[in-house]
Amino acid sequence: MTAATLKIGDPLASHENARYALLTMSRIRRLEEAVEDLFGRGMMHGTMHLSIGQEATATGVCMALRLEDQITSTHRGHGHCVAKGADLTSMIAELLGKENGYCHGRGGSMHIADVATGNLGANGIVGGGIPIAIGAALASKMMKKGTVAVSFFGDGAMNEGAFHEAANLAAIWKLPVVLVCENNGYGMSSSTHLAFAIKTLAERGLGYGIPGITVDGNDVAAVYAATQSAVDRARAGDGPTIVECVTYRWKGHSRSDKNLYRTKEEIDEWKKKDPILFFEHVVREKNLMNDEEIAAVHAEATSQVIHAVNEAMKGVPADPAGLLAAVFKTADSVEVSA
Repeated sequence: MTAATLKIGDPLASHENARYALLTMSRIRRLEEAVEDLFGRGMMHGTMHLSIGQEATATGVCMALRLEDQITSTHRGHGHCVAKGADLTSMIAELLGKENGYCHGRGGSMHIADVATGNLGANGIVGGGIPIAIGAALASKMMKKGTVAVSFFGDGAMNEGAFHEAANLAAIWKLPVVLVCENNGYGMSSSTHLAFAIKTLAERGLGYGIPGITVDGNDVAAVYAATQSAVDRARAGDGPTIVECVTYRWKGHSRSDKNLYRTKEEIDEWKKKDPILFFEHVVREKNLMNDEEIAAVHAEATSQVIHAVNEAMKGVPADPAGLLAAVFKTADSVEVSA
């Protein structure tokens, strides 16, 4: 699945759409499991943040976007990258620090970007992608491109100044942007119940005149419907919308997280709400897919990820000697007119 096969539309509108949505979520899950394994074997450096359990949010949002629409991502951004149509081999090569990675091995897990599919990049700074999306939306409006920008961010980012400043600008200029909050219950180890005095995080938009909606982030069809409505509104020139997707990350905040701030019972309860299993149940009920077709989708996703890992591992490691090549422009390469 590359940029050329990026599909938009209601996940429940047809067998083809349902299969695409399930394959996308399965690819995200399998890739995340592979990344966890690679990191555990010391083949990845730095850190990593997994989004296992949140697959429906990335998939539902991106199925409402065109290829030319743009997204900004977060430190927990592998799923967004896959859902927007990224090539798995290039992704994994980047995580492994290979020259054939999306950023030539310089970005790693937290800074993957793929401009060809509209992914302006993941961001290691909490809330750092929000102003970038606002800038992309402003450019689209000024150039009359008709595109929409989407910013993915977590619940913790809503208490960052970057969110408030960006939201205000988006509102007063009626920019074509959708602010997608993946509320997984914890900003690192701080529960949303302790960090917010409001019932839903979507309410934060009221202070800026931005409408907000809260949806079940584990229901890919519900996420798609809410995002499509927000995208339509943005494209029509009516400004931004906040879409809060209530979901849960099964793993810790990062590799070093010991999960001491939440119970095993809580995690197990959320695992019962697995977005992939839920979607399988729905498509069976609607006769969109049967058990054999569902099994075939998961087998295909597993095969694609295994192939991507094997191919990525053949790549040449990034050369530290070229580290500054994309940072500075040498004087002798600059043409100076007399």
